[in-house]
Amino acid sequence: MKIYTKTGDEGETGLFGGGRVPKDDPRVAAYGEVDEVNAAIGLAASLEPAGIDAEFLQTIQRDLFTIGAELASPDPSKVDKALAGPRIGEAQIGMLEHMIDGHEAKLEPLKNFILPGGTPKAAAFHLARTVCRRAERTVVALAHRQKISPAIVQYLNRLSDLLFVLARAANAKAGRPDVTW
Repeated sequence: MKIYTKTGDEGETGLFGGGRVPKDDPRVAAYGEVDEVNAAIGLAASLEPAGIDAEFLQTIQRDLFTIGAELASPDPSKVDKALAGPRIGEAQIGMLEHMIDGHEAKLEPLKNFILPGGTPKAAAFHLARTVCRRAERTVVALAHRQKISPAIVQYLNRLSDLLFVLARAANAKAGRPDVTW
């Protein structure tokens, strides 16, 4: 099977479960930006030190694929048949909250805004956080037009918080203080 199909050469793409839409459709924008979050997390995870929550980051990446599948199909029944695991819900959101709480307990409490940056790994987490916020805004815009699971918006909101905390944790692990604004 070739990677190129030529079916998108006219500016349309196929939705998960059938149907075609223009590539600038809000649904395509939403799952495309979720894919960007996934790639940004992959970049952050690949940087040294490599062991920071690596397994959990892969779980998040799998969750983002699930979210992408949900966003890529206007027909929930087709998504349910194709997913290997459960849809995004309270359990996945709770896992993100648990990770946030665990990392925050080890960090100095925030008293000021901080500048994004520090170590390359921390900077990559900060970048992933901003990409996640953009994806969240795009999903919210889509939800104003079409039915979208509220859990997706909640998950992306919590994920951006976790990415912020992971950036701080990466700097702390490297002995690099956060730079205040």
